Amino acid sequence: MSTARPLNDDEVFNEMKKMVAFIKQEALEKAREIKVKADEEFNIEKAKIVRQESLNIEAVFERKIKQAEVQKRIAQSNHINKARLRILQQRQQVLDELFEETDGLIHVISEDEEQYATLLQGLILQGAYALMEQDIEIRCREQDVDQVNSAVENVSERYEEDMKFAPNFVVSEDYLPAASAGGVIMSGHQGKITVDNTLGARLDISKEEMLPQIRVALFGHSASRTFFN
Repeated sequence: MSTARPLNDDEVFNEMKKMVAFIKQEALEKAREIKVKADEEFNIEKAKIVRQESLNIEAVFERKIKQAEVQKRIAQSNHINKARLRILQQRQQVLDELFEETDGLIHVISEDEEQYATLLQGLILQGAYALMEQDIEIRCREQDVDQVNSAVENVSERYEEDMKFAPNFVVSEDYLPAASAGGVIMSGHQGKITVDNTLGARLDISKEEMLPQIRVALFGHSASRTFFN
């Protein structure tokens, strides 16, 4: 029967070296596993952070693009509005110049006595029909009194024929300004009803009523207009 003998110093030392080597190897392998796992977790976390930051950058970039587009549209809209305003201002200036020129033209109508006499007859007859009164007062420029009296004589018969009563036209001494273009202001019912048939008033009426047609004649139809009456 054999018995185990005690290890000598060299054998003990060798066994210890083996144990140390084994432990060291185990530690190295464990360290490698920890490092591999740490690298994997690091790469995963890094990828998450990179992806999140990429999404954030993309979101910021898209937001900046949208803001830039909005600013661009606002700038374009402002530019278009300013351009449209300048066009409207230029068109209004053309209209003002046209009406100013027209106002100058109506001031010379009375220089043609024959034409002006015919015009006065029409204005007086129209005013009389509008009033439908028997007693009618007529205001005119002082320099037109003779022509107005002559016109009254010419229209009285026709007015009486249509209205079935004789009119009483009275030329007032409350004259219209000499610098006015001419025409007449007529009143009836003791001055309570008035018809302004001066050339200036007729021009103002034309400006108001015919302005759409004048705009179309000068500038054409609006490009944005879809329907026409």
